[in-house]
Amino acid sequence: MNELNAVSATAAASQPRKVDVKNAQTAKDFEAMFLGQMTKMMLESVEKGDINGGAGEEMFQGVLAEKLGTEIASRGGIGLAPVVLDQLIKLQKGQ
Repeated sequence: MNELNAVSATAAASQPRKVDVKNAQTAKDFEAMFLGQMTKMMLESVEKGDINGGAGEEMFQGVLAEKLGTEIASRGGIGLAPVVLDQLIKLQKGQ
């Protein structure tokens, strides 16, 4: 029985699935936002040295973190978007 499940899982994985573009973009946007928040937390944890950007640096640190998160997600991300997309599809099938 396990061999049958493995074969059916392989067949299901090889079939191209139809993905709604809006759902795919939502999943990618979520990953970008998540990465932006993580980047912001990492930037806030860095100790400031003797030379810093002052108020300007503090003001644009959030923008930098957001842009870094978007760029990381656009270059493949960390694999969060496909998982979010799968969950979106499962939720929509349940409705």
